[in-house]
Amino acid sequence: MADPKGFLAHARADAAKRSVDERLGDWREVYRDLPVVERDREVGTQASRCMDCGIPFCHSGTAGCPLGNLIPEWNDLVRRGDWAMAGERLHATNNFPEFTGRLCPAPCEAACVLAISPDAGGAVAIKRVESTIADVSWERGYVEAVRSTVSSGRRVAVVGSGPAGLAAAQQLTRAGHEVTVFERDDRLGGLLRYGIPEFKLEKKVLDRRLAQLRAEGTRFVTGCEVGGTGPGALPVERLRADYDAVVLAVGALRGRDVAEVPGRALRGVHLAMDHLVPANRACEGDGPTSIDARGKHVVIIGGGDTGADCYGTAVRQGALSVTQLDQYPMPPRQRDSDRSPWPVWPWILRTYPAHEEGGERLFAVAVEEFSGDASGAVKSLRLREVKVAKDPATGVRSVVPVGDRVQELPADLVLLAIGFEGVEHMPLLEGLGLTLSPRSTISCGQDWQTTTPGTFVCGDAHRGASLVVWAIAEGRSVAHAVDAYLTGASDLPAPVRPNALPLSVL
Repeated sequence: MADPKGFLAHARADAAKRSVDERLGDWREVYRDLPVVERDREVGTQASRCMDCGIPFCHSGTAGCPLGNLIPEWNDLVRRGDWAMAGERLHATNNFPEFTGRLCPAPCEAACVLAISPDAGGAVAIKRVESTIADVSWERGYVEAVRSTVSSGRRVAVVGSGPAGLAAAQQLTRAGHEVTVFERDDRLGGLLRYGIPEFKLEKKVLDRRLAQLRAEGTRFVTGCEVGGTGPGALPVERLRADYDAVVLAVGALRGRDVAEVPGRALRGVHLAMDHLVPANRACEGDGPTSIDARGKHVVIIGGGDTGADCYGTAVRQGALSVTQLDQYPMPPRQRDSDRSPWPVWPWILRTYPAHEEGGERLFAVAVEEFSGDASGAVKSLRLREVKVAKDPATGVRSVVPVGDRVQELPADLVLLAIGFEGVEHMPLLEGLGLTLSPRSTISCGQDWQTTTPGTFVCGDAHRGASLVVWAIAEGRSVAHAVDAYLTGASDLPAPVRPNALPLSVL
């Protein structure tokens, strides 16, 4: 059993990062490469802090991990040095632990019993243990292609190669179906490829997993607009005729804009993805980025993950200054139990590695106007202090100015990282007879099937922009539904239901 006093003997220790000067000189991941023996010893010590609680909220589907990761089990296996079995237990619930271990904000840690009180020394470093198990599994050859021994004779098309689509594809391929993944970009991975910077996820990590899926029998087609009419497109008629089931994992990439702000049309004001995608392409060797922050005053509007990604990218590109704006007040550094009691996701100040690399963050402010020069390029913006008010009757939030003070910031490049409005409008949806919900997502029934028979949906396209761990959970669940639809029953796991929501305080 686990060491019930491990958390008393050992303090929480996150993975050590490379120096700021070193990591700003390249695009590699920010964490240090420790000698294998030292890394394994440190991570084993961190795993020993897990008490194997009687009720482990860390893998609760509502408060912690929606995948149901068997966290106490693989923590204890790592503590005992059984990395092979730890890898088996981790992969039993998670197709891509190297993705979640790097990218997930870890609701499991927020729901850890040791996160109840600061006196416990902080939650178990679950993400660090998870990513290390995944890395060790690859290093020692524990990860192998799992090929099905039977064939169902059924064909499934998965549209979109992000984490939800890849998880669904891998599960269905292993169940014996012939699966083809269609991706409209020139490379596979969706947001993992072009939305997540290299310093958070080196693309060799993605390519390694894609090679496993290919070896298992999953087919991939890139540069294909499903439902389109251009070169290389796959018409809806052929899609329906050639495949017995279709999984829509097209994401929710329609960026939220600020069209109402005066000066939005000025040159140099862009959506975040317009900056991140060409920056990632440059790292892939496709030539210089089309939107470069070098020598510019950069202002990022939005305080979340995407804003931090733009922040770290701009600093590495050589920005003259970087300022990130958030319309909400600065959160507390520790959980406020009245506002967000354990085990719900806490409202706290989240500092990303990018924030250590220079620049500034401003809270409780909003842009009043973008100002331009004679050539039509943005040169500055005007800020007002604001508060976000919520209508108690409708729940609608509005941004209200506070006082008359106006602040002007220089801005040669403005990046809008204020979230996503939903699924992009695409011919595929019209061809399948689907309309978007009021939330601009694709609705489905309890069997993950849309209103078009044989067509299923998962990931952000169904849930709206969310976490990578929810995308994988929905991909695994939709695979169960498709397998049952094609064969009458399924032994594949289904960790979440379509209407599942994380526990929260309203």
